[in-house]
Amino acid sequence: MARYSALPQKELEALHRELRARYESRKGMGLKLDMSRGKPATDQLDIVMGMLDVLRSDASLFAADGIDCRNYGDFDGIPECKTIFCDMLGVSFDELFLCGNSSLAVMYDAIGKMMLHGVRPGAEPWCKLKEIKFLCPSPGYDRHFAITERFGFELIPIEMGADGPNMDQVERLVAGDPSIKGIWCVPLYSNPTGVSYSDETVRRLARMRTAASDFMIMWDNAYAIHHLYDEEKDQDRLLNILAECKKAGDPDRVMMFTSTSKVSFPGGGIAAFACSKNVMKRMKKLLSIQTIGFDKLNMLRHARYFGDYAGMREHMKKHAALLRPKFETVLNAFETELAGKGVAEWTNPHGGYFISLDVMDGCAKRVVQLCKDAGVSLTSAGATYPYGVDPRDRNIRIAPTYPPIEELEQAVSLLCLCVELAAVEKLLHRK
Repeated sequence: MARYSALPQKELEALHRELRARYESRKGMGLKLDMSRGKPATDQLDIVMGMLDVLRSDASLFAADGIDCRNYGDFDGIPECKTIFCDMLGVSFDELFLCGNSSLAVMYDAIGKMMLHGVRPGAEPWCKLKEIKFLCPSPGYDRHFAITERFGFELIPIEMGADGPNMDQVERLVAGDPSIKGIWCVPLYSNPTGVSYSDETVRRLARMRTAASDFMIMWDNAYAIHHLYDEEKDQDRLLNILAECKKAGDPDRVMMFTSTSKVSFPGGGIAAFACSKNVMKRMKKLLSIQTIGFDKLNMLRHARYFGDYAGMREHMKKHAALLRPKFETVLNAFETELAGKGVAEWTNPHGGYFISLDVMDGCAKRVVQLCKDAGVSLTSAGATYPYGVDPRDRNIRIAPTYPPIEELEQAVSLLCLCVELAAVEKLLHRK
């Protein structure tokens, strides 16, 4: 198939008329479809409804250590639930803390504590510094960027590649600038690219020389067990960052985060963070002023429903079976409708919740607007970059998880049409 950029003017004009007519026809269908955020669908929530039945008024509500989960106690979480998360993250009991339902809230709180108090031993509160910066691998997670933007950091975009962030760029920046205080990372099935960090990337993050003695890696392992296939690929087996930081002699460099928000119930799951014993000691001291403890009944509910980490992984196969057809629907449409035309590129993730679509430079905003006008909501163009500004205006985060297959097929078909139409418009304008 000829690339659109190679077509002569008359053929481009004819193609534009054809695409425009098809678009106007779709626009008249009155669609109202949403692919804007990575939410679990109703059938995913249905498969975990049994969790609501595991705690009954006539059942024991005591944790394995004898603590009454209806009362205060077990400040950092009940042991049977901590065991599951320790196995998930590869950390020890005294390196893990169980929180409420939202890992994003925990990350916000952690940045706030570093701003106001300092968390690493000997660290000066960042609020006392004249200049603070944070590295943002891009395309990346908009809510991460929003946290550090809200606290007044200058956000520095870092190019994302097939193995994670461009480590040559990262190492060069952090070695020479003490105002760079950290980096955001979604290391497994990154949001939105689906890329998993290579072993070399993890090791370089752990070992790199930083001008800031209080540099912190914010390691959001949100998709730690969100594989789309029964066995994750070799490139998706994530090296333990805390273990690598210990080997490198700086265990205080990282804070790890995860949750069950897309494992059990969004808004009703459990969040956790893990870090070195030194950082944990400081975090516990600060948290002890903030709260007496989190929801142990919810921890007990999760522990009894899943049983152990193996049980949770087995449950995730049910999610994968529901999500695989949706990812394949989008990817097959891209391959059928867009391949070979030179108008788009996309990722083919093995897990997580997103597909990253790169359209022709300067066309992402136009594609999103065309889709919106025809009844399909997408994530805003630019959302995957700091300050919402994609310098090439090309990246669109595709969230295939929420719509039913029938609606997803309609939405992605329209999306492909809009990608073609925006590209041809741009090529005609150039000529």
